[in-house]
Amino acid sequence: MFRELLSAVAAILTFAIFVPYIRSIRSGRTRPHVFSWMIWGLGTVIVFFAQLAGHGGIGAWPIGLSGLITLYVAWLAHHHRGDASVTGMDWVFLLLALAALPCWFFTADPLWAVVVLTTSDLLGFGPTFRSAWHKPHEERTGFYALATLRNLLVILALEHHSLTTVLFPAAVGMGCLVLVLLIARRRSAVAKTTGSVRR
Repeated sequence: MFRELLSAVAAILTFAIFVPYIRSIRSGRTRPHVFSWMIWGLGTVIVFFAQLAGHGGIGAWPIGLSGLITLYVAWLAHHHRGDASVTGMDWVFLLLALAALPCWFFTADPLWAVVVLTTSDLLGFGPTFRSAWHKPHEERTGFYALATLRNLLVILALEHHSLTTVLFPAAVGMGCLVLVLLIARRRSAVAKTTGSVRR
């Protein structure tokens, strides 16, 4: 019963995270990086199936929900002309995400898909880190802070804890936390620079 409750809270938190973020995209206040969100969406959906194969049970469901909503954010980012700058490394991240399925198929072990996708997902932070460094006010720290908490709840709600089920939410949670710290630091630096220029 406790895991079901944690999973439900994580699912509710997923909606709580995404609804304001989606609204801010629609209003033009947030311009997420299209490629990052496409990579994250594909990877998260595949990890959801890998977690189910690894007996993650009800704790995996918020990850599946998150994957679907993430793909929707990628579409919104494209539709609302978010940051669409694409580098060669961005294509590498996408190819890594797509490589997870054959990796799982040929090894018959969902862990390898999770390892590939976790690596790809963390690398997928690259374009967003780059965008946040140059334009720190175009991303929402609250979103990534809540995502960190949501991933912690997902780990606690998993029915079976193994590298297959825990690696992805733990790594993504840490990635979100680092991004929050980066954005806060860059906003502070920009404020100081702007303040010194005005003087």
